[in-house]
Amino acid sequence: MGGDTVPLFTPSIPHDEDSSLEHDQSQISTQLPTLLRGNNILSMQTKDDQLDVDNELIIGDFDEIESQYSSSALNVEIYRRRMNSVHREILESYDQLRVRSEKLDQAKRKILSYSPGAWIEQVGRMKLSDYDIPQTTSLILIGPKGSGKSSLINRISKVFEEDHFTPERAQVSCNSSGEDGTFFLHEYMILRKSNSFCLYDTRGLSDDPSDNIEMLKQWMSKGVRHGELVTRKSDASSLINRMRCKARQSFPRSRVIRMINFVIFVVDGLSVLQSIDGDDKQKDYDRVIKTAFNCPYLSYGDDKPVVVLTHGDLLSFADRVHVRGHLGNLLGIPSAKQIFDIPDRYDPVTELTITDMLHYCLEHADNNLPPKGLTVIKGHMSSVSAADIYFLAIMVIIVISAYLYQMYVHHRLEQQEPKNALEIVWHEIRHLWLVE
Repeated sequence: MGGDTVPLFTPSIPHDEDSSLEHDQSQISTQLPTLLRGNNILSMQTKDDQLDVDNELIIGDFDEIESQYSSSALNVEIYRRRMNSVHREILESYDQLRVRSEKLDQAKRKILSYSPGAWIEQVGRMKLSDYDIPQTTSLILIGPKGSGKSSLINRISKVFEEDHFTPERAQVSCNSSGEDGTFFLHEYMILRKSNSFCLYDTRGLSDDPSDNIEMLKQWMSKGVRHGELVTRKSDASSLINRMRCKARQSFPRSRVIRMINFVIFVVDGLSVLQSIDGDDKQKDYDRVIKTAFNCPYLSYGDDKPVVVLTHGDLLSFADRVHVRGHLGNLLGIPSAKQIFDIPDRYDPVTELTITDMLHYCLEHADNNLPPKGLTVIKGHMSSVSAADIYFLAIMVIIVISAYLYQMYVHHRLEQQEPKNALEIVWHEIRHLWLVE
């Protein structure tokens, strides 16, 4: 499953894409013990399956290590061993994918048979009818600009399309502004003939964390709709006006609002690698994705989003392993189980990775469905505006005032004349206490 651009295991790789893919897949199984990254060698001992990683692959970013651990040799050794274990799991996951790719059709059929709520794990006395099951399970793609969200949607669609010559669905011409990226939320049903689940393409993350938090809060708490314009406080007024004009002319907004059931967090593998080894400006990529990923609105309790690593075909195989290990450590998730490496290619291993990723998302989406009634309450609370709260406060004051006046009249009729409202309230409470 290596890339085409950089030699993986041998100095030369066949130019034909199919033969190159077959060569790379066979090498994962037969030559997995030896991976090259520049002049650094990864070696796996066949006796006890222990992985030794030399130089940059594991200890390539000591600045990060020093920020998390003390300078003692013991802590560095602990970090080294932990990352060795992580990289070994990642390598094994690639090998398992190659073996399991023979059952790709079976995995695809399971996705095709999915319906919302079908994979709920019923706990205790809860039944399927006790959950608030949506008509369509909605998955949202979130990530920095250029991370490959639209391209990922095209690859996912191709996996399940009967006609592989069908034009790509997520096209730049209809869903983005050339220099600024996607501005409109766009819904894609997967499959086209079914409404079982859909993907939402979104605007890329900003360099400003506050902009991202506000945008993510809006989507996750109030839902999304096809064709909705996404703007930020930092956008220039001229840009907003131009996009609003475009929305009126050629991008009508749907009336259907969908609540998000799970999040797919998309990152560019090349940018992550540059962030690991680059200067402070390049390290901003890590900062942006870490801050957005840990936004509390994206998680369902302890269940964090799934991560998709794109553009892996531009990296060597060893770099892809390195990036996945780094992301798992950065985001606090299992690298081999919750980060899916999906390069820009179509082959059985990549298709199986896409299928596995969707299976993970749909299963977790079902298991995070709320009980009936909870969604309605949350929906009403999220739709309450500042004007509604002000009106409610006024009504409460009026009711309290009317009650106090009634108490005052009642005491006057009994020829008791307390000096103020507090005495009236105290007298009333004392009267009720004595009656009880």
